[in-house]
Amino acid sequence: MTYSRDYYEVLGLERSCSVAEIKKAYRQLAVKYHPDKNPGDREAEERFKEASEAYAVLSDPEKKARYDQFGHQGVEGQAFNGFDPSSFGDFADILGDLFGFGMGDIFGRRRGARSGPRRGSDLRYTMKLSLEEAARGVEKMIRIPRMESCEVCGGTGSAEGTAPETCSTCRGGGQVMYRQGFLSVARTCPGCGGTGKVNPSPCSECRGRGRVEKEAQLKVRIPAGVDSGMQLRLSGEGEPGSQGAPRGDLYVVLHVRDHELFHRDGAHLHFELPISVFQAILGDIIKVQGILGDEIEVKIPSGSQPGDVIRLRGHGMPGMEGRRGGDLLAHLDIRIPKKLSAEQRRAVEAAAALIGSEAHHEGFFEKVKRALGND
Repeated sequence: MTYSRDYYEVLGLERSCSVAEIKKAYRQLAVKYHPDKNPGDREAEERFKEASEAYAVLSDPEKKARYDQFGHQGVEGQAFNGFDPSSFGDFADILGDLFGFGMGDIFGRRRGARSGPRRGSDLRYTMKLSLEEAARGVEKMIRIPRMESCEVCGGTGSAEGTAPETCSTCRGGGQVMYRQGFLSVARTCPGCGGTGKVNPSPCSECRGRGRVEKEAQLKVRIPAGVDSGMQLRLSGEGEPGSQGAPRGDLYVVLHVRDHELFHRDGAHLHFELPISVFQAILGDIIKVQGILGDEIEVKIPSGSQPGDVIRLRGHGMPGMEGRRGGDLLAHLDIRIPKKLSAEQRRAVEAAAALIGSEAHHEGFFEKVKRALGND
């Protein structure tokens, strides 16, 4: 089919247009004039065909070159006749994006193809853990609702003494053909859902579905050192496949709750360690409890300052897959007493007087004089 109108005119483009401009122009015309959006409008259908033919030529560099040199005669009969669908991907992609079908649907590659065995669906389960459980590792029982083959009908979906029959809508093919303007499109059969079979006498237990929902109890082993967002894959614990195909998998997604004492940073754990001002001045040894319940000695150096961090190596979260474990980091929080007894006050005043007499605090003016060299 050859149109007298210039292809560039059809798409509303200059001859110097780019490939992106050609595709954009065709998209706009395809949306406007597609037969599904203009049922019974012969003019719209012709405009759609005209735009599609123009795009088929101008989007192909070789055809475009012949058209630019010889006009319609250079590509006569090549726009939609005898072309290789594999070289026509952009055209199919545009139609697929606009109208919801793919390359195989457009050219009928799946026509009459039965829906074969399909692997079962994967399932997802979110498990919440405490930080202690994540550090130690734990085994937990979980309950999973999932579909199982119906025991009454053996998964056929048919009542006892009956059997599925070939679908009369698709004649067992699992798909039916529809017209999309000048294209033939294959889609899943609405009568059988793509299986090619229907149950005239459905099973009363599963109502013809061949499956019923049941609750499965599974033991899940959580290794030590896990973190939020990690997932464990339990192979074959998803839903059953169709026609004997393998089951899907179960993915257990882990969520580790926040801890009231420890803050996690990867494999490291942070916590605030309150100490008195006297422990900061004199130093001390304090015993704390780690995430695994073990007793850990923390040596406070004399002269410690607020915010100092003491690293306790190897006392954080355990490493996974042979990796080194994390550390425990104690952030010193020096507490100053708000009230003192009379005896305590006299002792602190005496210490302050002693320290003050030995310490030299350089004043502002002394710093200025030193900076100016006026010692």
